[in-house]
Amino acid sequence: MKQKVTLMLLATFLCCVLGVQAQTGSQVTGKVVDAMGEVPGVSVVVKGTTNGTITALDGSFKLDNVKSSDILQFSFVGYKTQEIKVGNQKTFNVTLQEDAQALDEVVVVAVGYGDVKRRDLTGAIGKANMSDLTKTPINNVAETLGGRIAGVQVSSTDGGLGDNFNIVIRGAGSLTQSTAPLYVIDGFPSETSGMSALNPNDIESIDVLKDASATAIYGSRGANGVVIITTKKGKAGKATLTYNGSVSMSKVKNTMDMMNGYDFVSLQKEIMEGNTKEIDGEKVDEFAYYYLKDGITLDDYKRFKSYDWQDEIYRTAISHNHYVGLSGGSDKMDYSASLSYSNQEGVIINSDLSRYQGRFNFNQRINKSIKVNANANFASNVQNGPNPSTAQTSVSNSLMYSVWGYRPVSPSGSDLLAELYDSDVDMSNDYRFNPVLSAKNEYRRTTTNHLQANLGVEWEIIKNLKFKVTAGYTGRDIKREEFNGSQTRTGNTHPSNTQSKGINAFLRQQETRNYLNENTLSYVYAKNDHNLNALVGATFQKYTSYLSSITQEQITNEAFGMSGIGKGSAVPVVTASQGENAMISYLGRINYNYASKYYVTASMRTDGSSKFAPGNRWGYFPSGSLAWAFGRENFVSDALPWLSNGKLRLSWGLTGNNRIGDFDYMAQLVTSSNVYKYPWDSSFYPGYVLGSMANEKLKWETTEQYDFGLDLGFFDGRINVTMDYYIKTTKDLLLGADVPASSGYSSATLNVGKLRNKGFELTLETINIKQKNFSWTSNFNIAFNSNKIVELNYGQDDMISFVNWDNKYKTMPAYISKKGDAAGSMYGFIYDGTYKYEDFNTSVDANGKTIYKLKDDVVRISDDAQPGDPKYKKLSDKEGNKITDEDRTVIGNGQPKHTGGFSNNFVYKNWDLNIFLQWSYGNDILNANRMVFENPQSKKNTNMFASYTNRWSAENPTSNMPRARAIGAEYYSSLYIEDGSFLKLKTISLGYNFTPNTLRSLGISAARLFVSAENIATITGYSGSDPEVSTRNSVLTPGFDWSAYPRSFNASLGINITF
Repeated sequence: MKQKVTLMLLATFLCCVLGVQAQTGSQVTGKVVDAMGEVPGVSVVVKGTTNGTITALDGSFKLDNVKSSDILQFSFVGYKTQEIKVGNQKTFNVTLQEDAQALDEVVVVAVGYGDVKRRDLTGAIGKANMSDLTKTPINNVAETLGGRIAGVQVSSTDGGLGDNFNIVIRGAGSLTQSTAPLYVIDGFPSETSGMSALNPNDIESIDVLKDASATAIYGSRGANGVVIITTKKGKAGKATLTYNGSVSMSKVKNTMDMMNGYDFVSLQKEIMEGNTKEIDGEKVDEFAYYYLKDGITLDDYKRFKSYDWQDEIYRTAISHNHYVGLSGGSDKMDYSASLSYSNQEGVIINSDLSRYQGRFNFNQRINKSIKVNANANFASNVQNGPNPSTAQTSVSNSLMYSVWGYRPVSPSGSDLLAELYDSDVDMSNDYRFNPVLSAKNEYRRTTTNHLQANLGVEWEIIKNLKFKVTAGYTGRDIKREEFNGSQTRTGNTHPSNTQSKGINAFLRQQETRNYLNENTLSYVYAKNDHNLNALVGATFQKYTSYLSSITQEQITNEAFGMSGIGKGSAVPVVTASQGENAMISYLGRINYNYASKYYVTASMRTDGSSKFAPGNRWGYFPSGSLAWAFGRENFVSDALPWLSNGKLRLSWGLTGNNRIGDFDYMAQLVTSSNVYKYPWDSSFYPGYVLGSMANEKLKWETTEQYDFGLDLGFFDGRINVTMDYYIKTTKDLLLGADVPASSGYSSATLNVGKLRNKGFELTLETINIKQKNFSWTSNFNIAFNSNKIVELNYGQDDMISFVNWDNKYKTMPAYISKKGDAAGSMYGFIYDGTYKYEDFNTSVDANGKTIYKLKDDVVRISDDAQPGDPKYKKLSDKEGNKITDEDRTVIGNGQPKHTGGFSNNFVYKNWDLNIFLQWSYGNDILNANRMVFENPQSKKNTNMFASYTNRWSAENPTSNMPRARAIGAEYYSSLYIEDGSFLKLKTISLGYNFTPNTLRSLGISAARLFVSAENIATITGYSGSDPEVSTRNSVLTPGFDWSAYPRSFNASLGINITF
């Protein structure tokens, strides 16, 4: 089926190409070079027509249907454009001249509602190098942005399939609301990414607006930064057909070392020591009953087969990607269209992600005054299999717990792979089932359909005065299906399975619709060194959502599958919700410069949002910036001829964050089953109660930002430096604040609190070597950011956060955000090793057993502590030597001190090599996996990490790792906080570009064969599978690692062909 789909895609586009009318006429040939040698990719076009081509790798070109009266136009970024009249000439040897200022003149940067030449920027805007990003096969371009742009931090919950990436720009600007940027795709603003619906090969540019002078044009949605994505358009010239294909192999590189069978059974002996079990009225030794039956000895487990369940649940996954694109155009019309298909197997068995995607972009000039543009993108993603972070009703919620915890050896010699559950595990408080069978038998499918379409008309009323109207639509439908049959944890009805719900199913459907109308009027004026660009506009946007779900238990027949969701003996649980919000906005911006030296930019946006009460719906978001291009001053260029660019930038602005619920300002009624009693009846009856307090003064969080920037260029652009220092302060934070008891509520959501981010960003771009057959360019960036909570609620000094990952810990504070400190600090006790024998007074009881009693001056969390139990530091003066809640303190922080990336591109003749390194420094990780797998707390029959063989025991009394039956080990402490800093060799790509002579006979103008690899090597002190993890990805709980989907090493082989 997959092969048929691919052939259909190819056939469709070949038909399109064959439909293009053939051109006849005289042929001209030639070669384009510069001072260093051949220049590939130069545009060669007959001026004013669609007839054109590009030069091959050796700089050669061939162009048909050329008349003697035609003019050939040769253009390439970074070079001066040349025009040559054809006349009687048939061969053209052209030498292009570099232009030191050409790159800044040609390269444009999207700034929202328009583009600006890079040389004229006054704000802080980062631009992704799409050539680097697409040198390795990727399904979601978001995953490649990390480390590519200074100040742009990309994190993911884990290494799972799908769109689980979170982008934060210049530090989190909110504590409780979304910190994701606004995404603008082909002019359509959206608060959800939508990047997973785009094929990276379709993306022309990604520009990241970072400072307020750039983002304020988006008003109440610009506080977290703006990511502007522009897709490819057609270009004048003949139709070009492109095919990109690749096949990839993925494998989990770093697995956890687990105890083997012998070490596991030895641990069980310690845990069960002294325990008895009643069998037929007789008490027997528990350990012997389970593990020493039929004459088996402990040493026998050294030769028994041991399972590492990671070997059974992980696999080598194969993925492939296919992309076909067609583009072309003339001076009046251009088009670009593509189709793509990808299938990505997950490294966990029975998991995969398929994507079907299509896009078109069309621009037509109707006459001299009117242009029409239309574009649409559709993507359908189908994800199958377990996903630890999203499963609703079964073992996948803690998949890695089952993988690591399932015991590795069977005392009876039975085949563990064939057993659905471990019969010796008490399933009343443990949810371990055979992870392999669970993964195979659970049905999980998420289907996401995404459609975005824009239609725009631009009318040039008079010269340089343009009116543009755009209408846009985005629709997103998500369907999540789960089915648990009799061979799954919740579906199995074994008497000891207290988690059983019978055969059960879950269905959730979500629909969102986003409608947009934008109307802008722009004017451009340029005369006598005065350059003005003015813009005013009005926009209207409406968003609707609908969500429904149904959970059905006790389905009568497993054969029904998902169709049985309405055929259960239990009453189904049905939920539904609907939302709607709208926004109307007015905006304006002025860009002025004199002689391209002195710049002024000012903008204002006014937003009115239905998310807020009628008397508080309007917000005003101004910004301004100044720049001085001192490098263009004659006195500077004369004194410093090696300085090719120099610019100082200063900006200020206000932006907002309106990511709150549609009805949060209203008082809301909720249902409850136990709220009312009638006088004549003692039973409770369901009814409605007020669930939240109305707050008509609720408004958006507001961010004020200052930015100080410096741009420098040296030696005709061979070295370029960009530096920015910023101060970003967010006030009116939306927090749960205490309110007077007389209100009837204990707390309410209010605009209180203030958060500040400060940082410094540095980007360095260099052309290290540029010779005829060899070149080497580099891009280095580093970003420092620190945040501080300036204010919380009135009289409040801190906020406590919990992580609901295990019943034991859901009410135990894990993080704290303190006034004057960074947000989301890890919170717990300072670990002080284990109690040693010298900490105790000893005595002997009547049975000859040694009794250990802590000495009076020894700190304790429990009076029953024994040698080998965890010991914590006493920090407060409360209750003498007793550890109390007041002894908890900050034990780590998940926010890095700095992040960055370093990319190097090498070209040698036909070969190209890209190497990219990424790092994060200074961030901590709370390794909750170790809290379970290096800390059994007397839990039986659960395997541990191999590192736990170094635990405290009578034979190993100096160890600082708690003993197997430790008392007081169930707390967050510094023992489980690790340095999450890392340096990653993230990607390597090696390509070979075939020479044109090899390709011409096949009708191919260019071809590149490549091999690439991702997640190749990591230098880190973190003991977990991968330091790039945050399974509870929020500002208040960063750097939490629990049961994460493993991150894989990927190797790919691919080809890029242009016909």
